[in-house]
Amino acid sequence: MLDWLRRDPRQEPEVEVAGQRLPVVIRRLERARRMTMRLSPDGREVRISIPHWTRSAEALAFAEGRRDWLARQLSTLPAAGPMGNGSTLTFRGEPLIVTHDPEAARKPLISEGCLILGGQPTSLAPRLQRWLQAEGRELLSADLAEYCLRAEQPCPPLSLSSARRRWGSCAHDGAIRINWRLVMAPDFVRRSVVAHEVAHLLHFDHSPAFHHCLKTIFEGSIHEANRWLKAHGRSLYVPFG
Repeated sequence: MLDWLRRDPRQEPEVEVAGQRLPVVIRRLERARRMTMRLSPDGREVRISIPHWTRSAEALAFAEGRRDWLARQLSTLPAAGPMGNGSTLTFRGEPLIVTHDPEAARKPLISEGCLILGGQPTSLAPRLQRWLQAEGRELLSADLAEYCLRAEQPCPPLSLSSARRRWGSCAHDGAIRINWRLVMAPDFVRRSVVAHEVAHLLHFDHSPAFHHCLKTIFEGSIHEANRWLKAHGRSLYVPFG
């Protein structure tokens, strides 16, 4: 998505939360009427949206005054653990038990709630990640083609993103990048992000025209998809970082 374009991190203000110094990224919105704050998907930066007339110093004071809230948000981040035999891996919103079988093929196979694969047990994690990325590319490419058709736009090449703080992006030249981790989310969540970026091919902003376009091409509820990402998006970074 277009939100939170990266800047030089040396120029970003910071706030200390639970012994960590988190960058504070401030975004001015023409339509905003109040200040809002949240953590990035990976919990590594604080994001504040402010009305266009608000001073940056007020946003920083806002973050400083709510460090306890930020600390509580950090404490809810899922703990990372080793990915191996017996681990749970989510695929398209459904949990699967990773099952290593020396007699099975190296390529993972879904069967009765399990993700079965052979090969060396020490290489399970990287092979699972490559499998997810391959599945993600196939699903996301189909999503992109479908929404471009609905929007009557040429379908640009898809690039998979490994970004830790953004789900998707659309560049000025029309290049679209989508975070591969979305293959672990339910289908409607993944598809909502693709639809969002396709809508930016027509409206490179978040104007009423953009939201109307997005509502027209996306078959589900954008609000429900955004709520899911807000509640569960950080969990998508746990298996592989």
